[in-house]
Amino acid sequence: MTGDRISRHRTAIHRSELSRPIRLALRDGIIGIDDDVLDYGCGHGDDLERLGALGIACRGWDPAHRPDGERTPSHIVNVGYVINVIENPEERTQVLRDCWALAQSMLIVSARLQHELRGEVLSPYGDGWLTKTGTFQKYYDQRELSQWIDEVLGVQSVPAGPGVFYVFRDPGARETFVASRFRPTRTRRVVQPVFERYKELLEPLMEFLTARGRLPDDSEIEQAGEIRTQVGSVKRAFRIIAKATGPETWARIREERAQDLLVYLALAKFSRRPAFSKLPHGLRLDVRGLLSTYKRACAQADALLFSAGNRQTVDGACRASHVGKLTPSALYIHQSALESLEPVLRIYEGCARVVVGSVEGANVIKLHRDAPVVSYLQYPQFEDDPHPALQASLLVDLQSLRVKYREYSESENPPILHRKEEFVGPDHPLRETFANLTRQEEDLGLYSDPKWIGTRNGWLGALKAKQVMIRRHECLVISEGLEPHCPASSNESAENRHTPG
Repeated sequence: MTGDRISRHRTAIHRSELSRPIRLALRDGIIGIDDDVLDYGCGHGDDLERLGALGIACRGWDPAHRPDGERTPSHIVNVGYVINVIENPEERTQVLRDCWALAQSMLIVSARLQHELRGEVLSPYGDGWLTKTGTFQKYYDQRELSQWIDEVLGVQSVPAGPGVFYVFRDPGARETFVASRFRPTRTRRVVQPVFERYKELLEPLMEFLTARGRLPDDSEIEQAGEIRTQVGSVKRAFRIIAKATGPETWARIREERAQDLLVYLALAKFSRRPAFSKLPHGLRLDVRGLLSTYKRACAQADALLFSAGNRQTVDGACRASHVGKLTPSALYIHQSALESLEPVLRIYEGCARVVVGSVEGANVIKLHRDAPVVSYLQYPQFEDDPHPALQASLLVDLQSLRVKYREYSESENPPILHRKEEFVGPDHPLRETFANLTRQEEDLGLYSDPKWIGTRNGWLGALKAKQVMIRRHECLVISEGLEPHCPASSNESAENRHTPG
């Protein structure tokens, strides 16, 4: 794995934190405490040290920095930013195949993308570039990398994020993971005192109902036998729960879970939707319990997918959405409210995730109304900063399947957000805090010239002109010779308003 002219060992860098592929795998539950990990091309071994500190069994091999490391079959194999430094295409392919042969359950593949070319001093070499330090780099397009992995391994990969892909050994495990991405975390009411007698027994059942929207079979919860003994049956246990917490709660959860399932089935069309018999056991039960038959469910999913490709339907759904900030060209929504969108818009956004995976750090999603495009926007400290500045954007063109990245972190005048309450759902814990700030800003006339306040410099100019400063989501009016004072909210006194630290 070492070329004659290429100094591959120089590409290994020391990291102060986990590499992005390992970080994503931990976030997604791909790597757990019971897994063993092989880091193929581990460089200086920084990921190994940090995984070991988490109690995860791991080993590594690197041709330059750890040539004596073991390359043995492992539950999970990570080949992180290795294939992009190999200048020989045939060797690149063989390395990927070797890693796949060692992966008992899962292979994590990552490579650098074309937007990382910016600022580099490079010379063309083969199908990539030579750097000024004598190393080779091939910069991939997201779709190009996906197609190459799939063609070499003969297995359909799943995008985890830009430049990072998961390859599952078990097709059932793949479908379970993909389906879980469209099953948001649900909340439920706290058990009332009437449950005290059976509280410990009913809690696992309520957790299952909240997650799946249907009753479990005996194989899905350990307490099934005990529930039958003490309560009579799982159905009777559910009637007790529904009576105490309200049947409408569970009807809503059931409907939401059915929508989650339709979103998954619609997007599964892109990766050759599996036959019903090939679905994992839990998903088969979900279909039967929530959508009657697989044939009917697939027909509904196909209709939704078709609708998500219709510009007029998407535009109408954006205009009718009860969550998100609507502009003439797009609907903007905070990631926390994504599950509140209508299924057609969730599928529209999901089509972009089929291409790019989960975009780390993106917390505002822009659903374009005038073109088949979804953008993922990074606004650091969205909750804490009254008017956060845009740090980066990643645009997914659903027609060309191209990905474009733009950096704003070094911009002297980046775009900023106003009216943050419009981006979040009604249940967001800080929604009223955001809305209270907006009311104060409106009362002070700060939005009187909206075309100038969309960027940082324009906003600072508006604040200066009105002699206003903002602290902790509160407007402070500065009068000459006087202390700053805060105008009272239209709904509550200044003393009672909540302001986050």
